Amino acid sequence: MCGIVAYIGKQNASSIIVDGLKKLEYRGYDSAGLAILENGQIELRRMAGRIDKLATLIKEKPLNGTLGIGHTRWATHGAPSEANAHPHLSMSGKIVIVHNGIVENYLSLREELLTKGVTFRSETDTETIAHLIDLYYANYGNLLSAVQNTLKRLKGAHGIVVMSSDEPDKLIAARLGNAGGIAIGVGQGEMFLASDVPAIIAHTQNVAFLESGQIATISANNFSVQDLNGQTIKLKTQNIPWDPVSAEKGSYAHFMLKEIHEQVRALSNTLSGRIDFERSRVVLPSLNVDVNSAKAIKKIFITACGTAAYAGMVGKYLIEHITRIPVEVMIASEFRYCDPIIEPGTVVLSISQSGETADTLAAMEEARLKGAPVWAIVNAIGSQAMRIADGGISMQVGPEIGVASTKAFTAPILDLYMLAVYLADLRGTLGETERVAYVKDLLGIPGLVEKALLQEDEIERVANKYKAMKGALYLGRGVNMPIAYEGALKLKEISYKHAEGYPAGEMKHGPIALLDEDMLVVLIAPKDQWYDKMISQIEQAKARGAQVLVIANEGDEVIKALADEVFWIPNTPWLLSPAVTIIPLQLFAYHIAAVLGLDVDQPRNLAKSVTVE
Repeated sequence: MCGIVAYIGKQNASSIIVDGLKKLEYRGYDSAGLAILENGQIELRRMAGRIDKLATLIKEKPLNGTLGIGHTRWATHGAPSEANAHPHLSMSGKIVIVHNGIVENYLSLREELLTKGVTFRSETDTETIAHLIDLYYANYGNLLSAVQNTLKRLKGAHGIVVMSSDEPDKLIAARLGNAGGIAIGVGQGEMFLASDVPAIIAHTQNVAFLESGQIATISANNFSVQDLNGQTIKLKTQNIPWDPVSAEKGSYAHFMLKEIHEQVRALSNTLSGRIDFERSRVVLPSLNVDVNSAKAIKKIFITACGTAAYAGMVGKYLIEHITRIPVEVMIASEFRYCDPIIEPGTVVLSISQSGETADTLAAMEEARLKGAPVWAIVNAIGSQAMRIADGGISMQVGPEIGVASTKAFTAPILDLYMLAVYLADLRGTLGETERVAYVKDLLGIPGLVEKALLQEDEIERVANKYKAMKGALYLGRGVNMPIAYEGALKLKEISYKHAEGYPAGEMKHGPIALLDEDMLVVLIAPKDQWYDKMISQIEQAKARGAQVLVIANEGDEVIKALADEVFWIPNTPWLLSPAVTIIPLQLFAYHIAAVLGLDVDQPRNLAKSVTVE
């Protein structure tokens, strides 16, 4: 869950690395540091806290060199401190390393190293890697060999970058398992390394991605890749079509607000190239499914974590309603531990913004071991999930920097809807009239989201009204039940207010005990087949003195008379309504956090890409 940036070339590595780390701060922000080779010596600058503190330190104590590595940390072993911050030096001072992952056997390795006279300067597991490389380097006199032998000793998943003062013309990068990505950016007489593309996209769009078990040797002009046994691997570069400006805040106060407003364009982009307008058909060639394989599907597992899992819950309604294929949604962190029943005809679909989420990748591996075809809905181009899937759908929403996901929630809803229509069409269970109607409804969603965003001033007013609330209960039914979960998650993630999402019918089975004048009840009540039931829920909440905030369709006079506050949304086809009902809840959470003066983009204890279990 940490950010890695490295550089080798002719420019000042320090400024490039710090700039890259700022773009990766969403991955970790407990501490940060960098190491630069300066006049033949490795020089460190490290600080507990945010990247800005490190940047200030470097202004006070500049570093000049054309080879360096940097890191922003999300703490696992050892408290956030200067001593525990990466990079970590070996005892000789000639080897320095940055690392993403957990050394699962570090205690035994530490004991072994202590017996060999190694002195530890930190509480981290990472430091064991630096010392092991140092010892192997003394034996082999070659950095690549030292790293290869060290990797064979490590348990767990790892992404590492290493440099040595004895070999100033190279960087060594390696990946084991699913501890986050290693992207190699190819420039003109310079090379870049990062754990995520936004860190280097301003410098190059030509990128290669390391797979598990691969080690790269990078010089200023080229790179080569081997496996752990020294076998050469040809790694192709690919063009990443992201505009560097899309990873900047622009005029917005926070990335999260920018990304909420980007959803109109993001949803249009996720539809781009997937709709045959002449025939009103969905086309998903990257899914790699034909008529026969579509007809053979008997069950779909959707597996994901957090926000992506709630998008998957919406997808269950969409797929089952449109295709009549049974769908089970399972949290990825539980998937491989519950021994899922995967029989012939079962497909496993994973959803992940980063495509590097450790739990989701582990679930995909479990599915593959059990013989299931694996699909993925992913945003990050070139990510592990995208590469190992048998087929998939790219969200196409561009970089998402805010830790609290927004556009990478609404895009998968549309992707899942397209998947449902596509599969039903292939299976021959969808009539032309019905298919045309589904596609027409889909094409209208970006415009409806744009209308929902126009309510922001009113939502900000309501956020100011409820900024001191003790907590909130979010209620929804049917296809909008997952929106209650996601709305509550957004509030707790960035405002630190206690919030819970529930199926609305469950309110009377326990949560109703919480209701009083200090409790806010948020109800999602568009005019759908569950509308009358939601009206009853509103009345029950009002009868117990709770403050009631309702998401409702424009012109609903019944709800206007009942609710304390209403966030109005345009009339939306019920199957696609979650892509619209979530918009005011995203804005509400954002403005609650903003008015409280909290760090919206980087909320405490959270990281964007969860690459540890």
